[in-house]
Amino acid sequence: MPAIELRPAQRKEFRAQAHHLEPVVRIGGEGLTKAVIKETDAALKAHGLIKVRVFSDERDAREEMLATLCDELGAAPIQHIGKLLILWRPVPPKEKAEREDRGAGPKVVKIIKFSKSGNNRPQIKKVKVLGNERVAAGGEIKRARKRQTSIKRTVAD
Repeated sequence: MPAIELRPAQRKEFRAQAHHLEPVVRIGGEGLTKAVIKETDAALKAHGLIKVRVFSDERDAREEMLATLCDELGAAPIQHIGKLLILWRPVPPKEKAEREDRGAGPKVVKIIKFSKSGNNRPQIKKVKVLGNERVAAGGEIKRARKRQTSIKRTVAD
């Protein structure tokens, strides 16, 4: 994949966003291996904008690593400052898994009550919650309130 080309204004924005980031990938003495490329790809899929720290003293080798990563992963080089490389690639949209257990029907809920002293084990109860019920903050099960209707409508009907 070829590297993504960005305008200087876009690159400046990404540099500002990356300022507070910590390096998520580190390239050691082995250099750029397949495992490092795989981890960098996973980090780009998860975060989009990442910092990579290279433990190499040769500037030319670091520039070559940046170019190789950008070409293989289809990323844009944002910055190369010292031993840090900053890469960006748009995050792919995540697919929402449709779950069948997300309805108003009954659900089994686990309620955990911790002891007041903290020395004893917490009490764990599995409770079936119906569609018109909810679990309150104290672990109590409460019925959902009826929807309020207008007084005028009840009088008119």
